[in-house]
Amino acid sequence: LALTALYPIGTTTITWNVTDVNGNVALSTSTSVKVKDMTAPTVITKNITVSLNVSGTVSIVAADVNNGSTDACGIASYSIDRTSFSCTDTGAPKTVILTVIDIYGNVGTGTALVTVTEPIIPIARTRNITVQLNAAGTVSIEPSDINNGSTDNCGIVSYTLSKSTFNCSNVGQNIITLTATDASGNNSVPVNATVIVQDK
Repeated sequence: LALTALYPIGTTTITWNVTDVNGNVALSTSTSVKVKDMTAPTVITKNITVSLNVSGTVSIVAADVNNGSTDACGIASYSIDRTSFSCTDTGAPKTVILTVIDIYGNVGTGTALVTVTEPIIPIARTRNITVQLNAAGTVSIEPSDINNGSTDNCGIVSYTLSKSTFNCSNVGQNIITLTATDASGNNSVPVNATVIVQDK
């Protein structure tokens, strides 16, 4: 005798009534069927790209890397092992683990890659200076001579001057520019500074 039935999650009490071919009925008996959900959720992730803000940080939530994870009986929660990123996370993608727990406590995990970009350009600031030609009739300056507190959310790695060496033909006012570059290769808008060259 083969009997099949579908039972819900939890404990179900069933009563058996058996009748033989001659119509004799056995005493009823009961039994309990306990159904458990032992299957972990199916975790589906997606890779994402995020951009740092002016403070050099960015945050994500589980929904950002979830890509339609499923469970037959329902999902109770989603979480990720890392939610915040900063300037040091730019470059190679970072691995994030998505954890999905269903309503019966079964746990599934998956990984996603988070690429952090820093698109904000530096802000260059300059000051005007006066320099003197030396005995050879030349003078050189460094970016630090005209830099006046240039800033970037993740820091500036280099400066470029449009002109750094002056000679007798440059006596008087000279308009040059300062450009700041950050670690992500973003260049500032070139900013003017006046270099007054004197021959004394």
